[in-house]
Amino acid sequence: MGLNAVLEGVTGRVIQRSTPTRRRYLELIARQQDRGVNRPRLACGNLAHAFAAAGDDKQTIRAGSGMNIGIVSAYNDMLSAHQPYGRYPDQMRLFARELGATAQVAGCVPAMCDGVTQGQPGMELSLFSRDTIALSTAVALSHGMFEGAALLGICDKIVPGLLMGALRFGHLPMILVPAGPMGSGLPNKAKQEIRQLFSEGKVGREELLEAEAASYHSPGTCTFYGTANTNQMMMEVMGLHVPGAAFVPPNTKLRQALTREAVHRLVAMGAEGDDYRPLARCIDEKAIVNAAVGLLATGGSTNLAIHLPAIARAAGIIIDWEDLDRLSSAVPLLTRIYPNGTADVNGFHAAGGMGFVIGTLLDEGLLHDDILTVAAGGLHAYAGTPQLKDDVLTWSERRVHSGDETILRPATAPFRADGGMRLMQGNLGRGIFKTSAVAPERWTIEAAAAVFDDQEDVLRAFRAGELNRDVIVVVRFQGPAANGMPELHKLTPSLSVLQDRGYRVALVTDGRMSGASGKVPAVIHLTPEALPNGPLAYVQNGDTIRLSAGDGSINVLVDQAEWSARTPATQPGQEDGTGRELFSFMRTGADGAEQGASAMLAAMENRAS
Repeated sequence: MGLNAVLEGVTGRVIQRSTPTRRRYLELIARQQDRGVNRPRLACGNLAHAFAAAGDDKQTIRAGSGMNIGIVSAYNDMLSAHQPYGRYPDQMRLFARELGATAQVAGCVPAMCDGVTQGQPGMELSLFSRDTIALSTAVALSHGMFEGAALLGICDKIVPGLLMGALRFGHLPMILVPAGPMGSGLPNKAKQEIRQLFSEGKVGREELLEAEAASYHSPGTCTFYGTANTNQMMMEVMGLHVPGAAFVPPNTKLRQALTREAVHRLVAMGAEGDDYRPLARCIDEKAIVNAAVGLLATGGSTNLAIHLPAIARAAGIIIDWEDLDRLSSAVPLLTRIYPNGTADVNGFHAAGGMGFVIGTLLDEGLLHDDILTVAAGGLHAYAGTPQLKDDVLTWSERRVHSGDETILRPATAPFRADGGMRLMQGNLGRGIFKTSAVAPERWTIEAAAAVFDDQEDVLRAFRAGELNRDVIVVVRFQGPAANGMPELHKLTPSLSVLQDRGYRVALVTDGRMSGASGKVPAVIHLTPEALPNGPLAYVQNGDTIRLSAGDGSINVLVDQAEWSARTPATQPGQEDGTGRELFSFMRTGADGAEQGASAMLAAMENRAS
């Protein structure tokens, strides 16, 4: 089947819009390859410093006789998803030596967890940790010691940050190396029910903690389909993983075999060989569009509506929310994974997982099959499933039938004909509505606004019974410039309780409510943000707001003369502490959510212009 017409049209739109910036990026990468820092150009003192502690690899690195792989790791042993990475460098060194290559840990990047900081002051550092990770990646690779790089990271801001930094060194071949999800624990739906009961005061802290511990219980990625696992999906459809690596559990023989294959592929992709695959060529306009298609087809995290434009910009590519909206009209929803269903990612993987998704999308012309992948077989190789046969890594033939159609369906018989992500526009700005998570009868809400400047005030109003009505909860001054755009999942249980009581409830915010977004209608990432004088700053308690995902509209129904006469609200005073004040320059310099909310990219582009 030929390429889907909408996919082709959006791709053409992205290519045309990106022509000057993409050309400048590729010219930069060509200069880096020809004249940038690398091992042969290092002075003897530079080189001696770099191999002084290399042990058994010292002579190989000194001679320059094989590829030296730079490992950029997000390891720490506080976060379950990244704890398995502690053993990877030693393993990868052994795998590299098998081919006469070497590997060194080039550097480590911070890896913070939204699950740990949720509803806490540290969450205000979360989004900007992505730029910090990008900067840390650039520092790690700046030594010029490496002919390829392995990027070890999984979770929310970590994969986008690794790519944004690594793309500055796009002349090098690179592979993302995952670690896999933890085993299934307490079902996510049961966990959510306990959270709602706790918010109503019907169970205590000990019962809640027991439920949370039964859900998050061992090494590996959290098993709901939030931003971390959406990142892993995205790496598959962009061809940046070894095929099928995303959802294989940690600490298994198959996981180790996939890591070995990643190292071997890096060596094969080097500039000195005949299969050179630099990152700058792997991440092109078609790969970015593939990532958007995967996001929509799997009902992934709307955090990627911020991260994907940022990754693209780092490669000189411009994609916007209208592109996502247009693609959503043509890309069917193929999965039901929590929070859009009851299954977790382990159930999804068992039903056919990414191999089935990629295969059925390719069949219907809904993915670009001509992208440059890290796998020698191109994107079609990603339709197979990795397995061990007599301890040898192989890939099975693609599955033509889902193992469980309550979780995973073919593109010819999807759960929904569209991808479930809408661009919302109106006199309150532009935002995102994840329709795939919300029952269709709740796509249109018209109600009086209850306006808050802090999520804690929402919770106080809920406990006081002040929200027991049809209501649109507006939480403003939550954007990148105001306070770093924290996730607002702390509100999910309370708003869900109101909805279950029979009220028509929605959330409107310039903050984030994604990753594990639930059943309550929410228009999020609203831009322009309230600070300094975006439309949300003019909304008052009692104003009628109407939002409708059916036509993609969001408007406050206030007489224009009255609206024009209003004075914008001012942001409450910001608190210091927990390191938040250190990120003030990022808040000051960040651009809008639709552009990726990055002070780093904004400053870089201003310099280039």
